[in-house]
Amino acid sequence: MSDTADRSNPSAPTPVTPVDTPASGVTERLAGPRVAVDDALLGRLRDACPDVTEDDTARMEAGRDWWPLAIRWATRGAVPARPAVVVRPTDTSQVAAVVSACHEGRVPVTAMAGRSGVCGASIPAFGGVSLDMCAMSGILDIDTTSLLAEVLPGTFGPDLEAGLRASDVTLGHWPQSMDLSTVGGWLACRGAGQYSTRYGKIEDMVVGLEVVLADGRVIHTGGTAPRAATGPDLTQMFVGSEGVLGVITGATLRLHPQPTAEQRRAYGFGSFAEGLEVCRRILRRGATPAVLRLYDHAESARNFDVPDHCVLIVLDEADPVLLDPTVAVVEAECAAGAATPLDEGLVERWMSHRNDVSALAPLYRAGIVVDTIEIAARWTALTPLYEKCVAALQAIEGTLVASAHQTHA
Repeated sequence: MSDTADRSNPSAPTPVTPVDTPASGVTERLAGPRVAVDDALLGRLRDACPDVTEDDTARMEAGRDWWPLAIRWATRGAVPARPAVVVRPTDTSQVAAVVSACHEGRVPVTAMAGRSGVCGASIPAFGGVSLDMCAMSGILDIDTTSLLAEVLPGTFGPDLEAGLRASDVTLGHWPQSMDLSTVGGWLACRGAGQYSTRYGKIEDMVVGLEVVLADGRVIHTGGTAPRAATGPDLTQMFVGSEGVLGVITGATLRLHPQPTAEQRRAYGFGSFAEGLEVCRRILRRGATPAVLRLYDHAESARNFDVPDHCVLIVLDEADPVLLDPTVAVVEAECAAGAATPLDEGLVERWMSHRNDVSALAPLYRAGIVVDTIEIAARWTALTPLYEKCVAALQAIEGTLVASAHQTHA
């Protein structure tokens, strides 16, 4: 994320916040058993992969991600849980050998990479082995005719897009964690990007996978034909499985031509419900602008210094022949919904700070926790759901502010 990510080393995750204790003195906050790695298994791991470490700092960093509680605990010299060892493979055969050895030894393996998750999913809760996939990075092939790319799982977002755009193509996946997350993480966690209304979510962008199963077998799913009617889609079984069913070691992704035009709009509504209705009508007519983000009054004031409106920002990118009709639908529905046109510079304001989380660590150190809960529902349920959720949060003692925005429509 913009003010915290260090991309000088494309194969390294971005540290969350410093742990206020030397690595050798760090404590663990999660209770429960920890599985050790004995000397025999350690020897097998080192035979399988040159980079195996028991270093205190490496184990400490592998024991946390961007989970808000973990950031808070770091300010008190603790991490959620540490692995016994960290293994950093560089190819699929190493992953297979490591996983096979752990399978036979009944030792848990936790796959990880950028560790940008905010729910603690990459934390090795039972110890064992943390499998750091960051060294398996890069674009293996770009087929600009068929609009496909072969990509390794440890490839970070900015490095992927830079490589694709050098060939005038794009994936169209822009999660808030873009600078901190990897292709394997997007797939394993079924991620959504900020441009998903046009391009879809990551499950819409993957054609096939290479996966190492729990016993070390390597399988390939999909990728052989544009469509098939030969049983279940095994690719989608692994997308969103969060490493439980296997370790993703490669992906074939669906690309798009790099867009040649872009348009932006901004509008204000008297209420969040009015804005939601206009968003619904825009999509109902078949228009799918890349960005269709509606903020309630609290977030409009905080993000845009616009306290009197619920701000809707719109951005779309495409061939001009396709772009103009989409924007025309947006304009027509916003006019019909009595929206107030606002300065389009609000879109740039969002673009310039959308991934900035530099304020998080100072807030946590001051005892203030900031978190986001993502939910989805039918259009008919959104307004009452919004009202009830915000009211419930505001009723919790110690809550300073509760607010919401709509996106990924």
